[in-house]
Amino acid sequence: MASERKTKLDLITIGRSSVDLYGDQVGGPLEDMRSFSKYLGGSPTNIAAGTARLGLKSALITRVGDEHMGRFIRKQLAAEGVDVTGVRTDPERLTALVLLGIRDEKRFPLIFYRENCADMALCEDDIDEDFIASAACVCATGTHLSHPRTEAAVLKALRLARKQGARTALDIDYRPNLWGLAGHNDGESRFIESGAVTAKLQSTLGLFDLIVGTEEEFHIAGGSTDTLEALRNVRRVSAATLVCKRGPMGAVAFEGAIPASLEEGRSGPGFPVEVFNVLGAGDGFMSGLLRGWLRGEDLNTALTYANACGAFAVSRHGCTPAYPSWAELQFFLKRGVTRPDLRNDAELERVHWSTNRKGDWPQVRVFAFDHRMQLEAMAVDAGVAKERIGTFKMLCLKAAQEVADDRSGYGILCDDRLGRKALHAAGASGLWIARPVEWPGSRPLMLEPELGLDYGGLDSWPKEHVVKVLCSCHPEDSDDMRAAQEETLLRLYASARRNDLEFLLEIVASRVGPVDDGTTARLIRRFYEIGIYPDWWKLEPLRSENAWRAACDAINESDPYVRGIVILGLDAPEKELAESFRAAARFGLVKGFAVGRTIFGEAARAWLQGEIDDEAAIAMMTARYARLCAIWDEARADASSEQQAGVAT
Repeated sequence: MASERKTKLDLITIGRSSVDLYGDQVGGPLEDMRSFSKYLGGSPTNIAAGTARLGLKSALITRVGDEHMGRFIRKQLAAEGVDVTGVRTDPERLTALVLLGIRDEKRFPLIFYRENCADMALCEDDIDEDFIASAACVCATGTHLSHPRTEAAVLKALRLARKQGARTALDIDYRPNLWGLAGHNDGESRFIESGAVTAKLQSTLGLFDLIVGTEEEFHIAGGSTDTLEALRNVRRVSAATLVCKRGPMGAVAFEGAIPASLEEGRSGPGFPVEVFNVLGAGDGFMSGLLRGWLRGEDLNTALTYANACGAFAVSRHGCTPAYPSWAELQFFLKRGVTRPDLRNDAELERVHWSTNRKGDWPQVRVFAFDHRMQLEAMAVDAGVAKERIGTFKMLCLKAAQEVADDRSGYGILCDDRLGRKALHAAGASGLWIARPVEWPGSRPLMLEPELGLDYGGLDSWPKEHVVKVLCSCHPEDSDDMRAAQEETLLRLYASARRNDLEFLLEIVASRVGPVDDGTTARLIRRFYEIGIYPDWWKLEPLRSENAWRAACDAINESDPYVRGIVILGLDAPEKELAESFRAAARFGLVKGFAVGRTIFGEAARAWLQGEIDDEAAIAMMTARYARLCAIWDEARADASSEQQAGVAT
């Protein structure tokens, strides 16, 4: 049995891979769209990503172009945890594109740009027997049976899988447009009768253990517009488990003979949600079904997963971005539907966001040179133009890169107003990058003018940039001060989430009033109470172990998915920072530090005064940054040793 085979992969999908450009405006025709969001696309690609989110070890066999969109697909698949060994780069063809829109609850226009696209060049030579043998299941989709070259590749993969004792699955995925039966304007069309397509599908149906489709897709596979008759026709050529999707009525499965009514099939519970977008819902459904089917769950459970994943998809924008993580699916199944428009369910969306974030940062050692007010004052003292500050920040970046040496776990804090060149140069470098938005020294909190009155400036930010905001606040602030700052933070947080940007909240109470062991914890709880859930917290060095414990408890109680805490420096001497590192390193929630003037202060003054050159400034900052990293690493190692010794004792 396939379930007894020990394999590296749970699943390999094979076929279409495209970039989906989804219209952002909802309720208008596709031709009136003003902007588009870019997502992974193509049924097998969506399924590979969807199953990876649910914990399966998934891979994809396809082709992409040797250009930006092909690299985007590779990068996104890797971020989702999909094995890209089988993704070939085609040097001659472009990656497929699809333009999609949401016209209303029943119309979802789309245009396929697939003329001689890369994935349709997939051929038998792209199918590696050892790679196929590494998987417990191979899943194909119908489009790649529409052309002799791609059909040959799919059939080779299926035969090799069956030779190895692996399971095989088919998502019929019928698009008349992609079989040459409809024009470019009819990408939305889901069914056109065709004896040739029926014959082609029926010639392959015997190769599958699982066949999944809508009623219309079984109509084309079975050659009849009567669903029961179509299912019986499929059953005559295939012993596969048949799963028929029925939209809001859920789905039914048949393992043997087809009964007298669809209601006699196996089913799982449906979920009463608002239909916002049907595009990609079937791929979400297939992802949930495969998670259950391949992990040995009974059909009712597998169908429950499938229906729930389909419900997520129809209630959100986009295909792959809508699919749940395993943690999110479990949360949803336990809690249930509290409002039908899932995308507006704040609690569910927090779990969705937090459990589908990309990248892993178990440690972050951050060189913070986002300072504006302080460096401007240094430039005035040195009698030089403030434009020199941007040049200096490039030196800071070089120091950060020298210490990081292409290793993970290092980052920078850099602003756009004075440090734009450095900020742009750091892109795609592998560094963790955060970018400040507060107007320096403001209280009540004000933001940099670049964000605009509606905070719409965030829509121009690269996705890798973390929105960092510093708020000087205290539990004893006046009602007016608290209300003003909280309103600004709530609007900023909403804008960050709307633009898929991580959010770092830095709170400093000691500048405002006296602090004790509970001050920071009280502030943290207040921000959670009003609905702000930062991905990161940036906290000043706390004065005692009790203060750190109280702060960490306040975070863990409200947000089990938080990225963590970084410690700020406050221009403290290195000795004081070392002491604060040792205190904080005992708490796993603290991931590292974000220190600035301790690293760059002396170098900046000397360089701006013309006392040292670029190389000397870089060397000075590199040495200090590296030393702080070593101090942190040592503090973390010592804390880990102490904890292990305590456990052993």
